Amino acid sequence: MQRQGPAGSAAIRVRAAGVILLLAHLLFVAWLTLRPLDVLWVTAANLEPLAGIKADLAMGPLVAARRIGEGLLLLAPLGVLLPIAGGRLAVSPWASLARTVAAGALISLAIELLQTGVPGQVVDVDSLLLNTVGVALAHLLVVPAGRARLRRKQQFPTAPGRRGNTAVLRDETSQGATPTVPRVGITP
Repeated sequence: MQRQGPAGSAAIRVRAAGVILLLAHLLFVAWLTLRPLDVLWVTAANLEPLAGIKADLAMGPLVAARRIGEGLLLLAPLGVLLPIAGGRLAVSPWASLARTVAAGALISLAIELLQTGVPGQVVDVDSLLLNTVGVALAHLLVVPAGRARLRRKQQFPTAPGRRGNTAVLRDETSQGATPTVPRVGITP
């Protein structure tokens, strides 16, 4: 249930901004990974885990850092944007991490499967692994601290009459008072 008033409208704005940023990022990733490339030849698909990372490491530290970094950073914003779009404040950290990483892995898998039909793009299982690790790292670095900060603001709101940032995302623990129904007696 959404809270009414300034905190409720702030929560709705935060979730809406999260959804818009999530869609914008997914469109950028789709444009980047699913556009046809004009190349003279393409390598074979890499279906052996960690083979591409080993090959990158053999090419030198700068090339390896660039390629591994690209794989980690491509879907890393999903680790933060998916929980913002979900809007849950009171949730188990492990459940949130598992849900976010699973969604990131499925999105990465969908990208890799769609690349099979795009000229010049090659399927790479290491991309799937790096993208998923990037989502997990971004989630672990940002989301628990952000939720803890929002919970502290919820516990200690600003004084009445003062303007403050008391935005609360959807909180399943406090839903307000239970409505009461007046008793109606049976007349003889």
